[in-house]
Amino acid sequence: MAPYELTVLLATAASLGLIHTILGPDHYIPFIMMGKAGNWSLKKTCLVTALCGIGHVLGSLLLGVIGIGIGIGLHSIDLIDTVRGTIAAWLFIAFGLTYFVWGLKNAIRNKPHTHIHEHPEGLTHKHLHVHSGSHMHVHESEHVGSVEESTKPNANNQKRKIGIWALFVIFIFGPCEPLIPLLMYPAAKLSTGGVIAVSATFMVFTVSTMVAMVSLGYTGVKSVRIKFTERFMHAIAGFAILLCGIGIAFLGL
Repeated sequence: MAPYELTVLLATAASLGLIHTILGPDHYIPFIMMGKAGNWSLKKTCLVTALCGIGHVLGSLLLGVIGIGIGIGLHSIDLIDTVRGTIAAWLFIAFGLTYFVWGLKNAIRNKPHTHIHEHPEGLTHKHLHVHSGSHMHVHESEHVGSVEESTKPNANNQKRKIGIWALFVIFIFGPCEPLIPLLMYPAAKLSTGGVIAVSATFMVFTVSTMVAMVSLGYTGVKSVRIKFTERFMHAIAGFAILLCGIGIAFLGL
């Protein structure tokens, strides 16, 4: 393959990696909202984003390499990609809806409320608490300052981890439409180096753009604190993911 041909392909791969990520809100909104709802650090949010982005590109790359290797035409690969895209869209919808319902239920269950405690010594005290995480109960008695804290495992943390892996699986199914046509030309030229270079460039620009968009969005959303909405953040995150799925399924985003 001539150097100028490879240069054009690499520039195209970089441009498409950047543009298709920015134009696809499903590439960054779920991570921004889940990071905000889960109170993740920026580092964790970007790490989860990068992991899903790599899986996203590798899924299409694997399909493209296998398709080229066994001689499947571009039209046939496009049909497979269309099926993958449909599956990914409905998985997005299912995940977003499930997350929304769970978040709403969790918010209603964890409405702050006051408990009043009466002790034999005639002492009465009250404390405000919710039912998420540990239940802390301070006794103002002879053991002043002591705290009884439940050591029961927090099931919500396990559910959040499942949510991260569910998002990862969804992104593996989600096709990178521009990648496979890009690979066909260097493959037709029997240039293994060209295929590797184009794939690596597309992945770097796609994942980097995802992380950059998430970092910007995370910083903006994290700075906004409205007390009333904090309790409903998981439900809001689920609804945002649900909208992304609907946009993919019905609007072709």
